[in-house]
Amino acid sequence: MVAYAALSIPATERRLKVVVKHLELLGETRTSDGTDMKLMRRSNEYIILANGKSLMSSRMHGSEEALATFGCRRARTLDQSCVLVGGLGMGFTLRATLDLLQRTAIVVVAELVPAVVDWNRGPLGPLAGHPMKDKRVRVDISDVSVILHASTDRFDAVLLDVDNGPAGLTTAGNDRLYGDRGLAAGFTALKPGGVLAVWSAREDRRFEQRLRYVGFAVEVERVRGRLKKGGPRHTIFLGYKP
Repeated sequence: MVAYAALSIPATERRLKVVVKHLELLGETRTSDGTDMKLMRRSNEYIILANGKSLMSSRMHGSEEALATFGCRRARTLDQSCVLVGGLGMGFTLRATLDLLQRTAIVVVAELVPAVVDWNRGPLGPLAGHPMKDKRVRVDISDVSVILHASTDRFDAVLLDVDNGPAGLTTAGNDRLYGDRGLAAGFTALKPGGVLAVWSAREDRRFEQRLRYVGFAVEVERVRGRLKKGGPRHTIFLGYKP
């Protein structure tokens, strides 16, 4: 019988190799209120940071797509519908909206930060299939609340994904969008039968009350951030104009 000596493998070689995925800076800007925003990439994931905090990630966009699904249930049946998307983000809500609407529709995108528009035309474009190239899209680099206050019976649906919802994280002025005056402007901007859909990171009973106060019939949907793959639950408020 031949005796075989046991192999002796150093502990350092037996340890699992850990791959550190570094963040790559793709772009940065400062908003009008002084917020520092950065576009980062880590492997195949894209992240937008606001003052160092994660504002959104390309890994979790199911609820942004659901915002369009719920908000455009009526608009998708209409010829020559007009939909306002407030907040471009990484383009996922816009992509879902375009996929739902007819070829004769017009989609107005209100984005306050010019760099976000540039990022969507550049490195973020492939994530949602380059929605900015669709001929139905009209980009307005301005505050969505300004558009709402200037509009009467214009939109079949208004989809708002600005900041983290009614409890704004990035821009203090977002309170004007989600307060009574802002919601009243949204009500006026909608055509009869129109829908205001608002994405939020969490539930907000007081916001539901404000929607009803200005005249909306209200529904609330709770959806997963990744839909089929789970993730945190997000809230979509739906306000229906009679």
